Amino acid sequence: MSGLQVQAADTTLYVSPGEEGILQTALRQAREYRRRHDGGTAEIRLSAGIYRLYEALRFHPEDSHLQLTGEEGTVIAGSIQIKGWRKEGKLWVADVPDFNGRPIDFRQLWVNGKKAIRARSVADFEKMPRILNYDKKKQILWVPSRAMKVLKGEVGYTELVLHQMWEIGILRVKSIQTFGDSTAITFHQPEARIQFEHPWPSPMYHSKHDSPFYLVNSLALLDEPGEWYHDIRNHRLYYMPLRGENMMLADVEVPVLETLVELTGMSHRKPSDITFNHITFSYTSWMRPSYQGHVPLQAGMYLTEAYKLRPQIDRKNNHKLDNQGWLGRPESAIKVYYADSIHFKQCTFSHLGGMGLDYLEGCKGGVTSYSTFTDIALNGYVSGSFSPAGLETHLPYRPDLKDVCEYQEISRSLFTDVANEEWGCLAIAAGYVKNINIEHNEIHDVPYSAISLGWGWNRDSVCMRNNRVHANLIYRYAQHMYDCAGIYTLGNQPGTMITENVVRDIAKPSYVHDPNHWFYLYTDEGSSNITLQDNWTPSDKYLKNAVGPNNQWLNNGPQVSEQIKNRAGR
Repeated sequence: MSGLQVQAADTTLYVSPGEEGILQTALRQAREYRRRHDGGTAEIRLSAGIYRLYEALRFHPEDSHLQLTGEEGTVIAGSIQIKGWRKEGKLWVADVPDFNGRPIDFRQLWVNGKKAIRARSVADFEKMPRILNYDKKKQILWVPSRAMKVLKGEVGYTELVLHQMWEIGILRVKSIQTFGDSTAITFHQPEARIQFEHPWPSPMYHSKHDSPFYLVNSLALLDEPGEWYHDIRNHRLYYMPLRGENMMLADVEVPVLETLVELTGMSHRKPSDITFNHITFSYTSWMRPSYQGHVPLQAGMYLTEAYKLRPQIDRKNNHKLDNQGWLGRPESAIKVYYADSIHFKQCTFSHLGGMGLDYLEGCKGGVTSYSTFTDIALNGYVSGSFSPAGLETHLPYRPDLKDVCEYQEISRSLFTDVANEEWGCLAIAAGYVKNINIEHNEIHDVPYSAISLGWGWNRDSVCMRNNRVHANLIYRYAQHMYDCAGIYTLGNQPGTMITENVVRDIAKPSYVHDPNHWFYLYTDEGSSNITLQDNWTPSDKYLKNAVGPNNQWLNNGPQVSEQIKNRAGR
């Protein structure tokens, strides 16, 4: 039986999957019960199954003092199933239905719980071709003509993914024109302007390590089992099955939502004391790159405008500034905004096309523990501002303290296969935060750095302080990008402690921009007043780049005791 039952003796609601909007109905009933009974606490118990949303589940200040508890197999999903498959040659084809009365587009697809590959030009990233030239004035990227033959002259909705130092660009192809061995590629706006005007990170060309690239999202590229292509004009989905997959029986999921849960308040009135237990959050997308491209600065935060400064600006107490940039923030499966004590315990964040869990601004407290973050396209766990949209990101950010995220904790959790599309993202990304506690997590098989703490590229006194990164186990990081570390910091953070972490086993991709520019620990621009102590690493390969004063490096390296080493991780 599906539906909702209220146990009248208390404020417990029992919910099972079924009718559309069942979770919204349960949330409203819990809210109104608390209103009628003058507050108190409430619990919504979810039986196992998939709860499909037609919009984000929204929590308001009136929903405070609430628990949502699931059983094993309780999934809140932002997807629909694709059925009616038929075989056409080597491919299987299905019609893509409307969702909520409108055609849909999507950037991810999962078959039987496994992410399928959006049709691309290389199966092995080690075989990516390299760019030839980069004409900033004409906004043309030059590449080898042989690398473009796979498109068979068709542009369509093809995207080019460009590796550039510590980030990637996702650029929608506008035109290709071949001149013998070289092909000129132009891109759509706004990403063309931003890509060719912004100075950092930049692609490498005429160098020892020219930037690699690959193409994605064309039917002409669909040539390997496990790949798919969505013909958006004709609402047809093409897929080449893996060995043993039966498309007549397969569970094929495409995301229709970017966000599953929103908890939103105001600085003076917040949702508070809400706990999610034993719930899996799955199947989202993030569609902005399909319509505006994606040119990020760092940690996946995308540039809305950026250009090089001539002459450079001389900043007091900081090195000269040679660029300007304003940022936007990708969408997340869970968004927490001006909400206090929002907890996630033994939850799973998986099969997500944007970021995972995001405490954006004005949040106090909130423990995420014993949880799993896996198969996420961008950052896994995010906390704090990464510069407001109206602030040039290299300027110091001094918000009212009520706007700062503080006292969040992420602990005893597993991160793996995170940032598997946007390679410049991280397992854990914390920006302008205070008193955050990142401890006893296990992080492995990630494309870039594992933990990034701080923001701003300057040593000015701002709102960051008293942060803690303790006893995390990090290995097999930097699967695709260098200029990285297991733990990376930015900015002035008095009282911040980075202690008893284990960082080891960096990956060795052949195509990084500088094969020596990787580190176990990395204090970058403006990092000040940070103590790094008793961290175990195989060697002292660390970087201290344009840092500020009063950083302390105490007893880091292979000599750290076995007891400390063995305590790291979950």
